[in-house]
Parts: sequence; C-alpha cells; structure tokens
Amino acid sequence: MAGEAIYYGTGRRKNAVARVRIMPGTGKVTVNGRDANEYFGREALVNYAVSPFKVTDTQGHFDVVARLNGGGISGQAGALRHGISRALLDAGDYRAELKKAGFLTRDARVVERKKYGLKKARKRPQFSKR
Repeated sequence: MAGEAIYYGTGRRKNAVARVRIMPGTGKVTVNGRDANEYFGREALVNYAVSPFKVTDTQGHFDVVARLNGGGISGQAGALRHGISRALLDAGDYRAELKKAGFLTRDARVVERKKYGLKKARKRPQFSKR
C-alpha cells in the first residue's frame, strides 16, 4: 500500500460537493463510508456517477472513495461524476475523451431565486379579469 498512487478531484453540482480519491484497484465505489449502491439506492445514479470510467475505458481499474455533502442524491451523483472526471485527469492522459463527453464542465444550472410578487421563481398568482 505504501507509495501507491492516489488521485484527488473535487466535483460540484447544484449544492452538492464531492471530494473524491481514486486509487488503483478493482472498481469498488465507497461513498461516505458506505457502498455506492447502498448510499444512492438506485442503480441508475451509480451508473451515471461512474460513467467517466466507461468513457476512458478504465472500468475496474480504480477504487473510488468519496465524501459527499450538500444537495440531494441526484446532485450528489452529478458532483461525484465531476469529481471522478477531475481525478482521472491526474491519473492518466484521458483529457480528450473526458472533454469530448463533456464531463469536465461544471454544470452551472442551479435553482433560480424566487421573485417578490410571484409564488415561485416564475409562477405568477392567478389572474382574475373580474
């Protein structure tokens, strides 16, 4: 274990932040001390989060240990994907594939603020003619 390479990456999405460490291994994903499938409770979210490995053809080459906080499970899965992508940049020359797949771009979409006089960001109160 001594001298084994560990690569770090920070991913963000909405209000979620993922601090990711990847190290050479068998493809085990641990999130906040639990298995990823158990943490997310949905296979689709786990598949979404580990998609950078599929794109770079490194499935089963790295173990992932991540600390996630903030946001909901969907945002956290997105943050994890972003963090894994950033960590892979240090691990090898995968920049071209990751950039082509759009995994290095921070998804800037966040919840729009509520405006005064409106019920939500854009929903208006019901209009009454009379």
